Amino acid sequence: MSSSHLRYTLFAIVLIAYLLPSALSAQVLQRIAFGSCANQTREQPIWTQVLEAEPDLFIMLGDNVYADTDDPGQLQASYEQLAAQPGFQRLRESTQLIATWDDHDYGQNDIGADYVAKAESRRIMLDFFEEPADSPRRTQADGIYTSYRFGDEDQIVQVILLDLRWSRSQLISVSDPERLRQRSADKRGPYDANLSTDAQLMGAMQWRWLERQLQQPADLRIIGSSIQLLAEFTGWETWANYPKERQRFIELLARYQAEPIVIISGDVHWSELSRIDETANDWPLIELTSSGLTEEWTAISPNRHRVGQAFAQANFGLIEIDWEQSPPAVILSITNEQGQQLIHQAISF
Repeated sequence: MSSSHLRYTLFAIVLIAYLLPSALSAQVLQRIAFGSCANQTREQPIWTQVLEAEPDLFIMLGDNVYADTDDPGQLQASYEQLAAQPGFQRLRESTQLIATWDDHDYGQNDIGADYVAKAESRRIMLDFFEEPADSPRRTQADGIYTSYRFGDEDQIVQVILLDLRWSRSQLISVSDPERLRQRSADKRGPYDANLSTDAQLMGAMQWRWLERQLQQPADLRIIGSSIQLLAEFTGWETWANYPKERQRFIELLARYQAEPIVIISGDVHWSELSRIDETANDWPLIELTSSGLTEEWTAISPNRHRVGQAFAQANFGLIEIDWEQSPPAVILSITNEQGQQLIHQAISF
């Protein structure tokens, strides 16, 4: 083999590895469960309901532990407490787990790119979820974003997990006392939109990666965002705090979407379904928020895209796929610790 041929072959191998999802599985998914915000110091009865749902896959969307520390030893101890939870142990033995992070398991509350221990945090998190030693997630720029491909032929599910911490610009806090008082009355937090031209949620490499992922073949695409995307309020952490980034994301979907997409999110300590029907490509924007597995927040913020009610009860989310329809339809649901379905929505595309 000539040296030029060898170089071409090596380049092709690297290019294929760069473009393909990080993990491939022939398993056809029927039931995908997910959740966020699991305080390792509390009892976690929600796992009983998750196990009864018999999911093929469970997606952890962040705040998988509440460490809030710069100390790697304390972070490691927090994961060990989660591992000791009996329900979580049973889930791990029976169901494939994949995960991204949010602030409390990444580092400190509401922190972003300025977190000082991010490299150690990444190592500990990926070790806990048994990420292979040669995984790009361990060394790539912009954090632990990744994707997975399940199924074959006409039953392909792609799961995209974003990293909204590693490169995120600083939040902008409201300083005016009167505005803060009004925000509190409206059940909104202290953060305002960051209108800086260089404000970002994701770094340049993650954006380029995401654009390539949206062009991969799939029959159903699930995008995991640790914070809410469709809600337009600012106050707590949300894509709306970075309106340029939010618009860029929506425009990417409009450009490349050729299949059903469901966005799943966590963080807020309540559950809700959001939907936008008037879009540039006529595909509805659908987001199911499940939060938290243990955490509950009674001051539910406004969301003009909310469908029905929001529920401040410990819960998990479930996506059930109907492969008999083309394109596939889904049933989206939220279930609480008592097994009651708080949200149940059938969506046909």
